[in-house]
Amino acid sequence: MKNCLVTGGAGFIGSHLVEALLARGDRVAVIDNESTGTRANLAAVIDSPQLHYIRGSVADRDLMRRMLDGVDEVYHLAAAVGVQLIAESPIHTIETNVYPVELLLQELARLQAAGRTVRLFVASSSEVYGKNPKPVWCEDDDMVLGSTARPRWSYGASKAIDEFLALAYWRQRQLPAVVGRFFNVVGPRQTGAYGMVLPRLVDAALAGGPLVVHDDGRQERCFAHVADIVRAVLALMESPLAVGRVFNIGSNVPVSILELAQRVIRAVDPALAIEFITYAVAYGHDFEDCRRRVPDLTRLGETIGVWPYRGLDETIAEVVAWKRG
Repeated sequence: MKNCLVTGGAGFIGSHLVEALLARGDRVAVIDNESTGTRANLAAVIDSPQLHYIRGSVADRDLMRRMLDGVDEVYHLAAAVGVQLIAESPIHTIETNVYPVELLLQELARLQAAGRTVRLFVASSSEVYGKNPKPVWCEDDDMVLGSTARPRWSYGASKAIDEFLALAYWRQRQLPAVVGRFFNVVGPRQTGAYGMVLPRLVDAALAGGPLVVHDDGRQERCFAHVADIVRAVLALMESPLAVGRVFNIGSNVPVSILELAQRVIRAVDPALAIEFITYAVAYGHDFEDCRRRVPDLTRLGETIGVWPYRGLDETIAEVVAWKRG
């Protein structure tokens, strides 16, 4: 049995991770400020005697010191999320993503200096690649971020700082950190309120349409079920080969956003229509996007093995059923 702390544990991915940790027999402490997460995501386990839930901020040093007491592993998932939120609130994005990681690393380094080593998982994002033109991205590829005048890239830059910090603490102080770059994680409990594409399309379909697709819809993404992502995170935290390294985590099967909308329509109502709008209308005139986002999963497979990922149509059906329920 381990004592685990999950920051952002009331969020979409965080709540699934908390359930998985409890299912394997761990004691789990959760801290979440509920800005984008909700206690309702933990409804199935909130009464567990193995779960300790606190509504609070990872930026509160005194609170974090208390939360870290006796902890064996930390999973840092608290972050600003969603394209829409990032485009509208770049200050919030930068502050939420950078300062808590710095504080957390300082506190873990303090504990290590006192003789207690805690392993850390830092959730990062495929956004750190920016608009790198390579068709498939591997972990050591260059970041190609856009102009600072375009707030969208503030998210990728802030998550890159998180990675630099975590890896620096490993190199200089041997603080065991693992960095995971998530690629378009989807599944039940994900909300479309902040621009997440699959729940937004499902919500529109269940409301009778139309399903709104940005630009020409030919942007390509790879969608992975949250349960597969959580399984990979837990496996990485168990592997000594993962410490001090960065890993792409997700599916490597690309699908266009237009095809994603068409698959949602097939799952809900074939009579539904698709409406195209420009990025300028959706997010403002200074928004910029990348056309293709596909991870190389070689490093992940070599470190934790390879397993089949849940299919996209199965995932869509599960999200539709959860939304209806």
